[in-house]
Amino acid sequence: MSNVDQKVPFTEAVEAFDPLLGFEVHVELSTKSKMFCACPTEFGAEPNTQVCPVCLGLPGSMPVVNQDAIESTIKIGLALNCKIAESSRFARKNYFYPDMPKDYQISQYDEPICYDGYLDVEVPLEDGTKKSVRVEIERVHMEEDTGKLTHAGGATGRIQGADYSIVDYNRAGVPLIEIVTKVVPDTGALAPEVGRAYVTQLRDLVRGLKVSDVRMEQGSLRCDANVSLMPAGTSEWGTRTETKNVNSFKSVEQAIRSEIERQAAVLQSGGKVVQETRHYQETSGTTTSGREKTDAEDYRYFPEPDLVPVEPSAEWIEELRAGLPEAPAKRVARLQEAWGLSDFDMQSVVNAGALDVVEETVAAGVDQAAARKWWLGELARRANEQGVEIDQVGVTPADVAGIVALIDEGKINDKLAREVIDGVASGEGTPAEVVEARGLGVVSDDGPLIEAIDQALADNPDVVEKLREGNMQPVGVIIGAVMKATRGQADAGRARELIIERLG
Repeated sequence: MSNVDQKVPFTEAVEAFDPLLGFEVHVELSTKSKMFCACPTEFGAEPNTQVCPVCLGLPGSMPVVNQDAIESTIKIGLALNCKIAESSRFARKNYFYPDMPKDYQISQYDEPICYDGYLDVEVPLEDGTKKSVRVEIERVHMEEDTGKLTHAGGATGRIQGADYSIVDYNRAGVPLIEIVTKVVPDTGALAPEVGRAYVTQLRDLVRGLKVSDVRMEQGSLRCDANVSLMPAGTSEWGTRTETKNVNSFKSVEQAIRSEIERQAAVLQSGGKVVQETRHYQETSGTTTSGREKTDAEDYRYFPEPDLVPVEPSAEWIEELRAGLPEAPAKRVARLQEAWGLSDFDMQSVVNAGALDVVEETVAAGVDQAAARKWWLGELARRANEQGVEIDQVGVTPADVAGIVALIDEGKINDKLAREVIDGVASGEGTPAEVVEARGLGVVSDDGPLIEAIDQALADNPDVVEKLREGNMQPVGVIIGAVMKATRGQADAGRARELIIERLG
């Protein structure tokens, strides 16, 4: 096994070296059209159907800046406590790869629109407390996304070993912002957790601004994690590597941990870390080499001659600042206190992406425990099965409030509520309308219940004998039979009362 494949235990690595972190996060904006043309940006369209001469880079085409993209970028910069440049401009970043139809990318280089910001990140500790880490933001700049390459015929899905590659240019030209941090020092053994917390809280911040759906699985949020090691007790920065396009919060944490262990092994064996891009392999929990890292000057940046500088007015900036929503961290803290939740329970709501819908359900008059029960249980399960965000399952906070009200009134039970959710999600109407149309009301009338109870008692004489002897433990067998006979519509509480009465 080569040195680059070896690792040292994490605790040993962070005792010998101080990790230095850096992050480059790309966020696709949720504008209706692309950055420099009017092509739509809908995800999942047929390949190469959302293209035009501008985003394909055909001769004679001229780009025009998307004002909504500029507004969204300024909002992100303000939320990250950045300064907004009085004037910024676009540049051409030259590189040659099939996913970039113009053979250059319109981006921003030495004159970004946002700069010098920060995000205070709360990192959970094992003892239940949190540590605040300030991640300084160097720049937030605008650019256009590239196309998407698919490598076919190989075992790994990568270009190495593939028989051929195909390219979809639908994504080329989609508005993209890049958030670049300064070096994050002094994280020590918490470095992996800091990385995960930063990307998670950055996602929450951007989503709260409603400028992107920030879905990592669809590529609208992509993280490049930079790691280098500094020998403990020195100020000598090590050579950094950049792990590209890490696609989940857990993977960000694991990729940083793996790279710290790998680089420590290289350095302790007398080797040198190579400045390169790397790829995180989720199956093995390791990173693999990509290509040697290209420095900025190798891209041969020069000013984009077809676009004028972006010069937002001070009045517009202040108008956008005044319209910013409550900061995610402050909102979470406020709601956690109001709902009386533990850190674990609140984090479960945040991780499920359910904060908005739970808050709206509570505002509709539902107890927070009931709201969390349905959104984090049945509705989260459906969202996972469908591969959508939790607010896209076809059920609204008002619907959940209606379902909880029907349960509280004794008209349906939890089992029937799941059928009501089916009907609401299928577009059959409000919860009350679904109950009426499907005949899902709870059977609490004594006549049908007694009939079902008598049949269940007759079918289970051994259970009846135990009940008559005073052993009430098997009463659930009779109640279960009654529920089955009534298709789950029996009032379980009333059924239990009637069973006791029938047994004398």
